[in-house]
Amino acid sequence: MVASLLLPCAAQAANNILVLGDSLSAGYGIAREASWASLLQKELRQNHPQIEVVNASISGETTSGGLRRIGKALQEHKPYIVIIELGANDSLRGSTIGDTEKNLRQIIEQSLKSKAKVILLGMQIPPNYGLDYAKQFRELYPSLAKQYKLSLVPFMLEGIPPEQFQADNLHPNAQAQAQILKNVERVLKPLL
Repeated sequence: MVASLLLPCAAQAANNILVLGDSLSAGYGIAREASWASLLQKELRQNHPQIEVVNASISGETTSGGLRRIGKALQEHKPYIVIIELGANDSLRGSTIGDTEKNLRQIIEQSLKSKAKVILLGMQIPPNYGLDYAKQFRELYPSLAKQYKLSLVPFMLEGIPPEQFQADNLHPNAQAQAQILKNVERVLKPLL
């Protein structure tokens, strides 16, 4: 009897994909429904109508902000898959690689502890703080993915031409969202 009461809750839990990101996933500067996460939901409705994409991305979010929010998000949404897209704002604010890594580790560990599969979206940054910092930042994502045996999108913005960025040269425009989705889906589809 108790097992049958828990079944709908467990079934619901297996249908959520949680996107924990920053402006690149929140759809900064474009209509939210044009963001890659919204496009993912539209596409999944065709082939996997039971799957719900919960986009918990916030423009300006850092790994420390994501770490503060992940526990509640995991508890509330009980995701089957967590897509982590954080770190770019850490670098823009001059955070140490060590701090960014520590926060990402804790987000990953909490997600894995909740029995979710984790996809890490890798980022790259311009060498504003030096080539060494940019190199360490770029290598952080594959290193974490290897250590925790995570699915990895090596560079979330791979294949986006310069003309598909907004005037700030940081945020992809609406045209670029399909390419981001393609980059994410290569890794996501085998997990569905």
